[in-house]
Amino acid sequence: MQLRTMTTSLNGKDFTAEVEPRTLLSDFIRHEAGLTGTHVGCEHGVCGACTVEVDGSPVRSCLMFAVQAEGCHVRTVEAVAGADDDWTVLQQAFHENHALQCGFCTPGFLMALQPLLLENKEFTEQEIREALSGNLCRCTGYESIVKAVTQALDTLRAARKSTGSTDGLPSEQVSEESTS
Repeated sequence: MQLRTMTTSLNGKDFTAEVEPRTLLSDFIRHEAGLTGTHVGCEHGVCGACTVEVDGSPVRSCLMFAVQAEGCHVRTVEAVAGADDDWTVLQQAFHENHALQCGFCTPGFLMALQPLLLENKEFTEQEIREALSGNLCRCTGYESIVKAVTQALDTLRAARKSTGSTDGLPSEQVSEESTS
């Protein structure tokens, strides 16, 4: 099969590789770019473990060909933490609420929930559960994940009220700004 040279912005840096047209974006990310935080579970788009952002929207990377990401901005879980690898508000909430056990599904949850965190509105528990419904976890029973999302949203809401906006700030920065 003929290889195709493609370039995409991967976590803010241009990345060029030769791939077969049938290469899945998940395989491109893991095998060509060496970023293994994007997990492959079902390879049918059902479990959500392979969720990444493409041009700001969550996408199942196991359902998208790498060549379809040509010229796009792709963001993986490796780019979620701050510049100093500080945890984000959501990562801190997952930790504090024991919202992960084996951790296999966690990157997909973190990536799928990013757009929710950017919305400046109040969410009901049902809306949070709907936002989580595209991702499967076999360990937690989801209660701790819902609690973590609720905590992260509450933290962001409080920080927004005191500072204007803290979208994407690591949790330490949010807590510093919300107390000053």
